[in-house]
Amino acid sequence: MLKDSPDRTSPDATDALQGLIYRPGYTDDVRIDGLEILVETNPTRLLRTTRQRLPRIDDPMWLEAYCEWLSQQDWADPQEKAAVNEALVSSWGVFWPVWTQEEDRPEYKALVEINGTDDVIPLIFDVFKQSKRGSQQGLRDRCWVLLHRLGRRDELIELVETTPSDSANTMMLDLKAAVDDFGTVPYNREEILWLRKLRQPERAEFWTSAKTAVVDMPQSRRREMEIRDLPVVVAAAKHRPELLTASKSSLLETTEYNLRQIKHYYETEPGMPTDGSRRERFRTHRDVMTWGDVAAITLAMEALSQTPVQAHLFDYADRDHEDKGTEYGGIIGLDEAGRFEVREFPPKIRNHDRRFNASQQMFNAGYTALFHMHFHAQRHGNGNHAGPGLGDLNYAENTRTNNLVFTFVNKDTMNVDYYRHGKVIVDLGTITRPSAG
Repeated sequence: MLKDSPDRTSPDATDALQGLIYRPGYTDDVRIDGLEILVETNPTRLLRTTRQRLPRIDDPMWLEAYCEWLSQQDWADPQEKAAVNEALVSSWGVFWPVWTQEEDRPEYKALVEINGTDDVIPLIFDVFKQSKRGSQQGLRDRCWVLLHRLGRRDELIELVETTPSDSANTMMLDLKAAVDDFGTVPYNREEILWLRKLRQPERAEFWTSAKTAVVDMPQSRRREMEIRDLPVVVAAAKHRPELLTASKSSLLETTEYNLRQIKHYYETEPGMPTDGSRRERFRTHRDVMTWGDVAAITLAMEALSQTPVQAHLFDYADRDHEDKGTEYGGIIGLDEAGRFEVREFPPKIRNHDRRFNASQQMFNAGYTALFHMHFHAQRHGNGNHAGPGLGDLNYAENTRTNNLVFTFVNKDTMNVDYYRHGKVIVDLGTITRPSAG
Protein backbone atom coordinates (compact mmCIF):
# COMPACT_ATOMS: atom_id res chain seq x y z
CA MET A 1 0.00 0.00 0.00
CA LEU A 2 2.81 2.41 0.82
CA LYS A 3 4.55 1.62 -2.45
CA ASP A 4 1.43 2.72 -4.31
CA SER A 5 0.69 5.68 -2.05
CA PRO A 6 1.34 9.22 -3.39
CA ASP A 7 2.52 10.28 0.11
CA ARG A 8 4.88 7.92 1.81
CA THR A 9 6.28 10.53 4.21
CA SER A 10 3.41 10.92 6.66
CA PRO A 11 4.17 10.24 10.35
CA ASP A 12 2.01 7.10 10.25
CA ALA A 13 3.84 5.81 7.18
CA THR A 14 7.23 6.48 8.74
CA ASP A 15 6.21 4.76 11.97
CA ALA A 16 4.98 1.71 10.10
CA LEU A 17 8.16 1.50 8.02
CA GLN A 18 10.61 1.88 10.88
CA GLY A 19 8.59 -0.67 12.85
CA LEU A 20 9.42 -3.27 10.21
CA ILE A 21 12.96 -3.28 11.57
CA TYR A 22 12.04 -4.73 14.96
CA ARG A 23 8.34 -5.59 15.23
CA PRO A 24 7.59 -9.33 15.01
CA GLY A 25 5.47 -11.01 12.38
CA TYR A 26 7.08 -9.93 9.10
CA THR A 27 9.14 -11.86 6.57
CA ASP A 28 12.60 -10.60 5.69
CA ASP A 29 11.64 -9.60 2.15
CA VAL A 30 8.81 -7.38 3.46
CA ARG A 31 11.22 -5.80 5.95
CA ILE A 32 13.76 -5.09 3.20
CA ASP A 33 11.06 -3.53 0.98
CA GLY A 34 10.20 -1.23 3.88
CA LEU A 35 13.86 -0.27 4.38
CA GLU A 36 14.15 0.63 0.71
CA ILE A 37 11.28 3.10 1.06
CA LEU A 38 12.47 4.50 4.41
CA VAL A 39 16.03 5.15 3.23
CA GLU A 40 14.57 7.38 0.52
CA THR A 41 11.83 9.11 2.52
CA ASN A 42 13.38 9.52 5.97
CA PRO A 43 17.03 8.38 6.24
CA THR A 44 17.44 10.19 9.57
CA ARG A 45 14.68 8.10 11.14
CA LEU A 46 16.13 4.96 9.56
CA LEU A 47 19.58 5.59 11.04
CA ARG A 48 18.23 6.47 14.48
CA THR A 49 16.12 3.31 14.58
CA THR A 50 19.05 1.26 13.30
CA ARG A 51 21.33 2.54 16.07
CA GLN A 52 18.69 1.77 18.69
CA ARG A 53 17.37 -1.54 17.42
CA LEU A 54 20.12 -3.41 15.58
CA PRO A 55 21.81 -4.59 18.84
CA ARG A 56 18.44 -5.87 20.11
CA ILE A 57 17.48 -8.09 17.18
CA ASP A 58 16.94 -11.67 18.34
CA ASP A 59 16.47 -13.37 14.94
CA PRO A 60 19.85 -14.36 13.43
CA MET A 61 18.46 -14.70 9.89
CA TRP A 62 16.97 -11.21 9.97
CA LEU A 63 20.19 -9.86 11.49
CA GLU A 64 22.16 -11.30 8.58
CA ALA A 65 19.74 -9.86 6.01
CA TYR A 66 19.66 -6.44 7.70
CA CYS A 67 23.46 -6.18 7.92
CA GLU A 68 23.84 -7.25 4.31
CA TRP A 69 21.33 -4.58 3.24
CA LEU A 70 23.19 -1.91 5.22
CA SER A 71 26.48 -2.93 3.60
CA GLN A 72 25.02 -2.50 0.10
CA GLN A 73 23.88 1.11 0.57
CA ASP A 74 25.91 4.11 -0.51
CA TRP A 75 26.69 5.93 2.73
CA ALA A 76 28.43 8.89 1.10
CA ASP A 77 27.57 11.35 3.86
CA PRO A 78 30.23 11.02 6.62
CA GLN A 79 27.68 11.43 9.41
CA GLU A 80 25.40 8.76 7.97
CA LYS A 81 28.36 6.41 7.51
CA ALA A 82 29.46 7.03 11.11
CA ALA A 83 25.95 6.26 12.38
CA VAL A 84 25.83 2.96 10.45
CA ASN A 85 29.30 2.00 11.68
CA GLU A 86 28.31 2.75 15.27
CA ALA A 87 25.18 0.61 14.96
CA LEU A 88 27.12 -2.32 13.47
CA VAL A 89 29.83 -2.15 16.14
CA SER A 90 27.22 -1.94 18.89
CA SER A 91 25.38 -4.98 17.53
CA TRP A 92 28.62 -6.95 17.07
CA GLY A 93 29.35 -6.39 20.76
CA VAL A 94 26.34 -8.57 21.64
CA PHE A 95 27.46 -12.19 21.95
CA TRP A 96 25.72 -14.79 19.77
CA PRO A 97 26.46 -18.52 20.16
CA VAL A 98 25.27 -18.99 16.55
CA TRP A 99 28.58 -17.66 15.20
CA THR A 100 31.67 -19.27 16.72
CA GLN A 101 34.12 -17.20 14.64
CA GLU A 102 34.07 -13.40 14.79
CA GLU A 103 34.82 -13.22 11.05
CA ASP A 104 31.50 -14.95 10.41
CA ARG A 105 29.47 -12.29 12.17
CA PRO A 106 27.22 -10.39 9.73
CA GLU A 107 28.18 -7.09 11.39
CA TYR A 108 31.87 -7.75 10.72
CA LYS A 109 31.18 -8.57 7.07
CA ALA A 110 29.15 -5.37 6.70
CA LEU A 111 31.87 -3.27 8.33
CA VAL A 112 34.46 -4.75 5.96
CA GLU A 113 32.25 -4.00 2.96
CA ILE A 114 31.68 -0.40 4.08
CA ASN A 115 35.16 0.46 5.40
CA GLY A 116 37.68 -2.16 4.28
CA THR A 117 39.26 -4.94 6.36
CA ASP A 118 42.16 -2.91 7.78
CA ASP A 119 39.89 -0.22 9.21
CA VAL A 120 37.54 -2.43 11.22
CA ILE A 121 39.57 -2.77 14.46
CA PRO A 122 40.60 0.92 14.54
CA LEU A 123 36.95 1.76 13.96
CA ILE A 124 35.87 -0.14 17.08
CA PHE A 125 38.47 1.71 19.16
CA ASP A 126 37.23 4.95 17.62
CA VAL A 127 33.61 4.27 18.51
CA PHE A 128 34.68 3.36 22.05
CA LYS A 129 36.71 6.54 22.53
CA GLN A 130 34.06 8.83 21.04
CA SER A 131 31.18 7.44 23.11
CA LYS A 132 31.43 9.83 26.06
CA ARG A 133 27.82 10.66 26.86
CA GLY A 134 26.05 9.03 29.78
CA SER A 135 23.41 7.66 27.42
CA GLN A 136 26.15 5.77 25.55
CA GLN A 137 27.23 3.63 28.50
CA GLY A 138 25.77 0.50 26.91
CA LEU A 139 27.62 1.20 23.66
CA ARG A 140 30.92 1.67 25.52
CA ASP A 141 30.37 -1.58 27.41
CA ARG A 142 29.69 -3.52 24.19
CA CYS A 143 32.80 -2.07 22.51
CA TRP A 144 34.89 -3.03 25.53
CA VAL A 145 33.60 -6.61 25.57
CA LEU A 146 34.01 -6.93 21.80
CA LEU A 147 37.63 -5.75 21.87
CA HIS A 148 38.36 -8.33 24.57
CA ARG A 149 36.74 -11.05 22.44
CA LEU A 150 39.00 -9.94 19.59
CA GLY A 151 42.11 -10.34 21.76
CA ARG A 152 42.86 -6.62 22.13
CA ARG A 153 43.19 -6.49 25.92
CA ASP A 154 46.80 -5.22 25.92
CA GLU A 155 45.88 -2.43 23.52
CA LEU A 156 42.94 -1.49 25.72
CA ILE A 157 45.19 -1.26 28.76
CA GLU A 158 47.61 0.94 26.81
CA LEU A 159 44.71 3.14 25.71
CA VAL A 160 43.55 3.52 29.30
CA GLU A 161 47.08 4.26 30.53
CA THR A 162 47.37 7.19 28.11
CA THR A 163 44.00 8.69 29.03
CA PRO A 164 44.47 12.23 30.39
CA SER A 165 43.67 12.59 34.09
CA ASP A 166 41.33 15.47 33.26
CA SER A 167 39.29 13.47 30.76
CA ALA A 168 35.56 14.18 30.71
CA ASN A 169 34.87 10.46 30.25
CA THR A 170 34.27 9.25 33.80
CA MET A 171 34.31 5.59 32.77
CA MET A 172 37.80 6.02 31.34
CA LEU A 173 38.92 7.73 34.54
CA ASP A 174 37.68 4.77 36.60
CA LEU A 175 39.46 2.38 34.25
CA LYS A 176 42.62 4.47 34.48
CA ALA A 177 42.49 4.29 38.28
CA ALA A 178 42.33 0.47 38.05
CA VAL A 179 45.37 0.39 35.73
CA ASP A 180 47.37 2.90 37.75
CA ASP A 181 46.64 1.33 41.15
CA PHE A 182 46.36 -2.38 40.30
CA GLY A 183 47.70 -2.89 36.79
CA THR A 184 44.46 -4.43 35.53
CA VAL A 185 41.13 -3.58 33.90
CA PRO A 186 37.73 -5.32 33.76
CA TYR A 187 36.86 -7.92 31.16
CA ASN A 188 33.10 -7.53 30.76
CA ARG A 189 30.15 -5.25 31.47
CA GLU A 190 29.51 -6.62 34.95
CA GLU A 191 33.13 -6.07 35.93
CA ILE A 192 33.02 -2.51 34.58
CA LEU A 193 29.98 -1.87 36.80
CA TRP A 194 31.80 -3.59 39.70
CA LEU A 195 34.84 -1.36 39.24
CA ARG A 196 32.74 1.79 39.07
CA LYS A 197 30.94 0.81 42.28
CA LEU A 198 34.32 0.36 44.00
CA ARG A 199 35.25 3.87 42.92
CA GLN A 200 32.31 5.42 44.75
CA PRO A 201 33.14 7.45 47.90
CA GLU A 202 31.49 5.00 50.30
CA ARG A 203 33.99 2.31 49.26
CA ALA A 204 37.07 4.56 49.28
CA GLU A 205 38.50 2.81 52.36
CA PHE A 206 38.32 -0.57 50.61
CA TRP A 207 40.00 0.85 47.50
CA THR A 208 42.81 2.31 49.60
CA SER A 209 43.30 -1.01 51.42
CA ALA A 210 43.52 -2.89 48.12
CA LYS A 211 45.93 -0.32 46.66
CA THR A 212 48.18 -0.59 49.72
CA ALA A 213 48.17 -4.41 49.67
CA VAL A 214 49.00 -4.62 45.96
CA VAL A 215 52.24 -2.72 46.54
CA ASP A 216 53.72 -5.90 48.04
CA MET A 217 52.80 -8.04 45.03
CA PRO A 218 55.18 -8.77 42.12
CA GLN A 219 54.59 -6.40 39.20
CA SER A 220 54.23 -9.34 36.80
CA ARG A 221 51.24 -10.64 38.76
CA ARG A 222 49.13 -7.54 38.33
CA ARG A 223 48.29 -7.99 34.65
CA GLU A 224 46.59 -11.32 35.37
CA MET A 225 44.56 -9.91 38.24
CA GLU A 226 40.80 -9.57 37.89
CA ILE A 227 38.35 -7.36 39.75
CA ARG A 228 37.28 -10.38 41.84
CA ASP A 229 40.86 -10.55 43.15
CA LEU A 230 40.69 -7.18 44.92
CA PRO A 231 38.72 -8.48 47.94
CA VAL A 232 41.15 -11.43 48.03
CA VAL A 233 44.10 -9.03 48.18
CA VAL A 234 42.51 -7.07 51.04
CA ALA A 235 41.70 -10.22 53.02
CA ALA A 236 45.13 -11.71 52.39
CA ALA A 237 46.82 -8.55 53.72
CA LYS A 238 44.84 -8.91 56.97
CA HIS A 239 44.98 -12.68 57.47
CA ARG A 240 47.69 -14.23 55.29
CA PRO A 241 50.10 -11.52 54.09
CA GLU A 242 52.56 -14.15 52.90
CA LEU A 243 50.08 -14.96 50.11
CA LEU A 244 50.78 -11.61 48.47
CA THR A 245 54.39 -12.49 47.68
CA ALA A 246 54.21 -16.29 47.50
CA SER A 247 54.85 -17.80 44.08
CA LYS A 248 51.88 -19.31 42.30
CA SER A 249 53.71 -22.62 41.87
CA SER A 250 54.27 -23.01 45.61
CA LEU A 251 50.64 -22.11 46.33
CA LEU A 252 49.48 -24.65 43.75
CA GLU A 253 51.55 -27.40 45.35
CA THR A 254 50.38 -26.58 48.88
CA THR A 255 46.72 -26.30 47.90
CA GLU A 256 46.73 -29.53 45.92
CA TYR A 257 48.37 -31.38 48.82
CA ASN A 258 45.85 -30.04 51.35
CA LEU A 259 42.87 -30.92 49.16
CA ARG A 260 44.17 -34.43 48.56
CA GLN A 261 43.92 -35.23 52.25
CA ILE A 262 40.16 -34.67 52.65
CA LYS A 263 36.95 -36.40 51.57
CA HIS A 264 34.98 -35.00 48.63
CA TYR A 265 31.45 -35.29 47.29
CA TYR A 266 30.55 -34.53 43.68
CA GLU A 267 27.56 -33.23 41.74
CA THR A 268 26.24 -36.17 39.68
CA GLU A 269 23.37 -34.34 37.94
CA PRO A 270 24.74 -30.96 36.87
CA GLY A 271 22.29 -30.46 34.01
CA MET A 272 24.99 -30.68 31.34
CA PRO A 273 27.43 -33.22 29.85
CA THR A 274 30.07 -34.04 32.46
CA ASP A 275 33.08 -36.24 33.03
CA GLY A 276 31.97 -37.03 36.57
CA SER A 277 34.10 -36.19 39.57
CA ARG A 278 37.06 -35.00 37.50
CA ARG A 279 35.30 -31.71 36.75
CA GLU A 280 35.51 -30.76 40.44
CA ARG A 281 39.09 -31.86 41.10
CA PHE A 282 41.80 -29.29 41.64
CA ARG A 283 44.16 -31.00 39.21
CA THR A 284 41.60 -30.76 36.40
CA HIS A 285 41.83 -26.96 36.47
CA ARG A 286 45.41 -26.53 37.64
CA ASP A 287 46.70 -25.24 34.30
CA VAL A 288 44.20 -22.35 34.23
CA MET A 289 44.44 -21.48 37.93
CA THR A 290 45.54 -17.93 38.65
CA TRP A 291 47.19 -16.59 41.77
CA GLY A 292 43.78 -15.15 42.69
CA ASP A 293 42.17 -18.61 42.51
CA VAL A 294 44.61 -20.35 44.84
CA ALA A 295 44.69 -17.37 47.21
CA ALA A 296 40.87 -17.33 47.31
CA ILE A 297 40.76 -21.09 47.99
CA THR A 298 43.34 -20.71 50.76
CA LEU A 299 41.31 -17.94 52.41
CA ALA A 300 38.07 -19.89 51.99
CA MET A 301 39.54 -22.89 53.80
CA GLU A 302 40.82 -20.64 56.58
CA ALA A 303 37.45 -18.92 56.98
CA LEU A 304 35.59 -22.23 56.98
CA SER A 305 37.85 -23.63 59.69
CA GLN A 306 36.59 -21.01 62.18
CA THR A 307 33.85 -22.10 64.57
CA PRO A 308 31.75 -18.88 64.41
CA VAL A 309 31.65 -19.08 60.60
CA GLN A 310 30.72 -22.78 60.68
CA ALA A 311 27.99 -22.18 63.27
CA HIS A 312 26.46 -19.35 61.24
CA LEU A 313 26.52 -21.37 58.02
CA PHE A 314 24.77 -24.37 59.60
CA ASP A 315 22.16 -22.16 61.28
CA TYR A 316 21.42 -20.47 57.95
CA ALA A 317 21.42 -23.78 56.08
CA ASP A 318 18.93 -25.24 58.59
CA ARG A 319 16.53 -22.40 57.82
CA ASP A 320 17.01 -23.01 54.10
CA HIS A 321 16.26 -26.70 54.65
CA GLU A 322 12.94 -25.82 56.27
CA ASP A 323 11.94 -23.37 53.53
CA LYS A 324 10.82 -25.39 50.49
CA GLY A 325 10.13 -22.34 48.30
CA THR A 326 13.67 -21.21 47.49
CA GLU A 327 17.39 -21.62 48.10
CA TYR A 328 19.12 -19.23 50.51
CA GLY A 329 22.39 -17.40 49.94
CA GLY A 330 24.51 -14.38 50.68
CA ILE A 331 28.15 -13.35 50.85
CA ILE A 332 31.27 -14.18 52.83
CA GLY A 333 33.65 -11.32 53.48
CA LEU A 334 35.28 -9.33 56.26
CA ASP A 335 33.47 -7.37 58.94
CA GLU A 336 34.55 -3.93 60.13
CA ALA A 337 37.09 -5.53 62.47
CA GLY A 338 38.60 -7.54 59.61
CA ARG A 339 37.13 -10.87 60.75
CA PHE A 340 35.53 -13.38 58.39
CA GLU A 341 31.75 -13.11 58.42
CA VAL A 342 28.67 -14.53 56.69
CA ARG A 343 26.02 -12.01 55.60
CA GLU A 344 22.56 -13.32 54.82
CA PHE A 345 20.56 -12.20 51.79
CA PRO A 346 17.45 -14.40 51.41
CA PRO A 347 16.05 -13.86 47.90
CA LYS A 348 13.24 -11.39 47.34
CA ILE A 349 12.17 -13.32 44.21
CA ARG A 350 11.27 -16.93 44.99
CA ASN A 351 10.99 -19.54 42.23
CA HIS A 352 11.48 -23.01 43.70
CA ASP A 353 13.68 -24.99 46.07
CA ARG A 354 16.49 -25.54 43.56
CA ARG A 355 17.11 -21.94 42.60
CA PHE A 356 18.69 -18.95 44.33
CA ASN A 357 18.00 -15.42 43.08
CA ALA A 358 20.58 -12.91 44.26
CA SER A 359 19.03 -9.58 45.23
CA GLN A 360 20.41 -6.17 44.26
CA GLN A 361 21.14 -5.58 47.94
CA MET A 362 23.36 -8.66 47.88
CA PHE A 363 25.21 -7.40 44.82
CA ASN A 364 25.73 -4.00 46.46
CA ALA A 365 27.20 -5.63 49.56
CA GLY A 366 29.13 -8.15 47.48
CA TYR A 367 31.34 -5.69 45.63
CA THR A 368 33.85 -5.84 48.49
CA ALA A 369 33.13 -9.46 49.52
CA LEU A 370 35.32 -12.51 49.01
CA PHE A 371 32.57 -14.88 47.87
CA HIS A 372 28.99 -15.07 46.74
CA MET A 373 27.47 -18.18 48.32
CA HIS A 374 24.31 -20.26 48.45
CA PHE A 375 23.09 -23.63 49.73
CA HIS A 376 21.90 -26.91 48.28
CA ALA A 377 19.86 -27.78 51.37
CA GLN A 378 16.75 -29.39 49.90
CA ARG A 379 17.40 -32.50 52.01
CA HIS A 380 20.11 -33.62 54.39
CA GLY A 381 21.23 -36.50 52.16
CA ASN A 382 21.94 -34.22 49.19
CA GLY A 383 25.42 -35.47 48.28
CA ASN A 384 24.48 -36.14 44.66
CA HIS A 385 24.07 -32.38 44.20
CA ALA A 386 27.32 -31.42 45.95
CA GLY A 387 28.54 -28.86 43.47
CA PRO A 388 27.32 -26.04 41.23
CA GLY A 389 24.69 -26.79 38.61
CA LEU A 390 24.37 -25.25 35.17
CA GLY A 391 22.52 -22.19 36.46
CA ASP A 392 25.22 -21.60 39.07
CA LEU A 393 27.95 -21.79 36.44
CA ASN A 394 26.07 -19.35 34.20
CA TYR A 395 25.83 -16.97 37.15
CA ALA A 396 29.59 -17.17 37.67
CA GLU A 397 30.21 -16.65 33.95
CA ASN A 398 28.12 -13.50 33.86
CA THR A 399 29.19 -11.93 37.16
CA ARG A 400 32.83 -13.15 37.22
CA THR A 401 32.58 -13.44 41.01
CA ASN A 402 34.25 -15.97 43.28
CA ASN A 403 31.55 -18.35 44.52
CA LEU A 404 30.94 -21.06 47.12
CA VAL A 405 28.10 -23.58 47.27
CA PHE A 406 27.36 -25.55 50.45
CA THR A 407 25.57 -28.90 50.19
CA PHE A 408 24.21 -31.07 53.00
CA VAL A 409 25.58 -34.61 52.77
CA ASN A 410 24.08 -35.43 56.17
CA LYS A 411 22.47 -33.42 58.96
CA ASP A 412 25.79 -32.36 60.48
CA THR A 413 28.03 -32.20 57.39
CA MET A 414 28.14 -29.92 54.37
CA ASN A 415 30.33 -30.24 51.30
CA VAL A 416 31.89 -27.04 49.92
CA ASP A 417 32.70 -26.19 46.29
CA TYR A 418 34.55 -23.15 44.97
CA TYR A 419 33.71 -22.06 41.42
CA ARG A 420 34.17 -19.12 39.06
CA HIS A 421 33.85 -18.23 35.38
CA GLY A 422 35.30 -20.57 32.77
CA LYS A 423 33.62 -23.57 34.49
CA VAL A 424 36.46 -23.77 37.01
CA ILE A 425 35.16 -25.83 39.96
CA VAL A 426 37.18 -27.10 42.92
CA ASP A 427 35.72 -29.30 45.64
CA LEU A 428 37.05 -28.03 48.99
CA GLY A 429 35.89 -30.99 51.10
CA THR A 430 33.48 -30.74 54.02
CA ILE A 431 32.71 -28.74 57.14
CA THR A 432 31.07 -30.17 60.27
CA ARG A 433 28.43 -28.66 62.53
CA PRO A 434 30.35 -27.39 65.61
CA SER A 435 27.79 -28.83 68.07
CA ALA A 436 28.30 -32.28 66.52
CA GLY A 437 31.89 -32.33 67.72
